[in-house]
Amino acid sequence: MADQTHVLFVEDDDVIREATQLALERDGFAVTAMPDGLSGLEAFRADRPDIALLDVMVPGLDGVSLCRRIRDESTVPVIMLSARADSIDVVLGLEAGADDYVTKPFDGAVLVARIRAVLRRFGHAGGGDRGEESAGAAAGGMLSFGELEIDTEGMEVRRAGQPVALTPTEMRLLLEFSSAPGTVLSRDKLLERVWDYGWGGDTRVVDVHVQRLRTKIGQDRIETVRGFGYKLKA
Repeated sequence: MADQTHVLFVEDDDVIREATQLALERDGFAVTAMPDGLSGLEAFRADRPDIALLDVMVPGLDGVSLCRRIRDESTVPVIMLSARADSIDVVLGLEAGADDYVTKPFDGAVLVARIRAVLRRFGHAGGGDRGEESAGAAAGGMLSFGELEIDTEGMEVRRAGQPVALTPTEMRLLLEFSSAPGTVLSRDKLLERVWDYGWGGDTRVVDVHVQRLRTKIGQDRIETVRGFGYKLKA
């Protein structure tokens, strides 16, 4: 298991859980599958997986609450699984700290592609390292925007001298903005650069992450340009 990417999969439906576990294992992943949120939390703490797949509707501790508990302890990537694309649960999961979501029923190949896309932008397995392709990596050094300071080499952010804790996805998003301050970045462009989507994605992922980032670096630091996207105030 040491050389394999370790996936924690929490799903209460026996058929989906077993079929998905087999499919992921065939693709080379090591999988710990749990039927409820409480056992999922125990497995997370015991095994420290590289990525977590959490169904929204699981007993004991629902997927959104489990995501919050994981995010309190770790920046490991989290993908939520939701039965409805338009469900409020999707937004709740993202607000709780999830990095992406997949709608059920899902194709196994699509799920694997999304897992690998998340892992690529996390610099593989949950360590939080950014890939070389990330924007801003070539800039190096310190960037300052008012009271906001970004160390692009040390991957640290400070606001008014105080450290700001960002998830790797939030950090990549901030680096995209800081690499082109004052330039409007569309949601589609951010999906492509930050989420590694080579196809159309749900822009709610971008919107929720921008809002999460704003709460940490200042609500007025990232400006909404209606009909176009977002920009970082220089």
